[in-house]
Amino acid sequence: MDEGEQKRLVIVGTAHVSRKSIEEVERVIEEERPDAVAVELDVRRYRALIGERENVNLAEVIRKGNVFLFLFQLILSNFQRRIGRETGVTPGEEMLRAIEKAKEVGADVLLIDRDLAITMRRLWSELGIVEKLKLFYHMLRGLFESDDVEVDEILEKDVLEMLVEEFRRISPKTAKILVDERDAFMAINLLHALKRYDRIVAVVGAGHREGIEKLLANPESLPDISELMHVKERRFSVAKAAGFAVTAIVALLLVSVLLKLGTSEFLSAFMVWFLANGIPAAVLAALAGAHPLSILTAFFVAWLTSLSPLLAAGWFSGLVEFFVRKPTQHDLEDMLSSDSLRDLYRNRAFRVIMVAALTNVGSMIGTFYGLWYLSTHYGINIKEVIWDIVRGLLRF
Repeated sequence: MDEGEQKRLVIVGTAHVSRKSIEEVERVIEEERPDAVAVELDVRRYRALIGERENVNLAEVIRKGNVFLFLFQLILSNFQRRIGRETGVTPGEEMLRAIEKAKEVGADVLLIDRDLAITMRRLWSELGIVEKLKLFYHMLRGLFESDDVEVDEILEKDVLEMLVEEFRRISPKTAKILVDERDAFMAINLLHALKRYDRIVAVVGAGHREGIEKLLANPESLPDISELMHVKERRFSVAKAAGFAVTAIVALLLVSVLLKLGTSEFLSAFMVWFLANGIPAAVLAALAGAHPLSILTAFFVAWLTSLSPLLAAGWFSGLVEFFVRKPTQHDLEDMLSSDSLRDLYRNRAFRVIMVAALTNVGSMIGTFYGLWYLSTHYGINIKEVIWDIVRGLLRF
């Protein structure tokens, strides 16, 4: 792309795990001798590539309820490493080589991508529960599939583009945030850079090149960059509303059993609720490889956390697992660089995350089963219970 007579921008689209891409990056920078080299990185990812990885506080991840978001990022990076293993190229190696080559020719280095944390938080805040479940299903299935990968196909496409082709079918919002928004963010940064530099080489994933070029050709279509940085802080969500509804319905069911059937049946109904939540939470925690104390924690707290949309059983079992296993920074680094599911499962840090996640899944299953059982085995009409809730709210 040329802008006026003096400005020149060359965009190199790379496959993140391709040796040919590294060679092309070197050749273009050597031929162009640009004033600046722009790379598809943010500060966090650049530091991670050069070995300055930020410390991850697993206890904080669990406490803030970011377990599934953390797993999502882990699965994405694991997918790239698996393909990189097939091609013999470390993901991001072409970006590092672009930076090294820029220094060799005396060019400035520009990090033009959006902060990964903002991208992931925007993704998580925009996706509904159904879309999140779809993504996890397809990505987890990928972890269990054969490692045989068509390397020739990978060399023709950016790894992220391969993922996004599937994401666009499963969840258009995912593609919009992971690709389209980042295209716009990088295009805006490149336009700003062209005001300061005459010759720029931009190194981006092949899946971004076309989108960036279209936006640069039509800059009036670009959004304000502040819109791309904003993360919604939802005070109200459908999930929380459903949680409060479940709490109210279960409470009224138990009260109805007590008033209509007596103390004995009430204790029976409470035990059903306790076991319906505790057993699946404990079983799935055990499947995650939890310590016995973490399993017991999941079993004993699930009934209570299921009654509160502000609490999660996985917070408690995950924190117990954290303090019992005591994962180190070395465990975290091994987890983030692991190439196989077997290695991940043996990793203490990954074990903590999985215990928290699967405990929550088990508790969710138990909540729905317990709600169904209480509403069908004690002669209580759940429609009447719901109507009582509505009338109470209207009076309030």
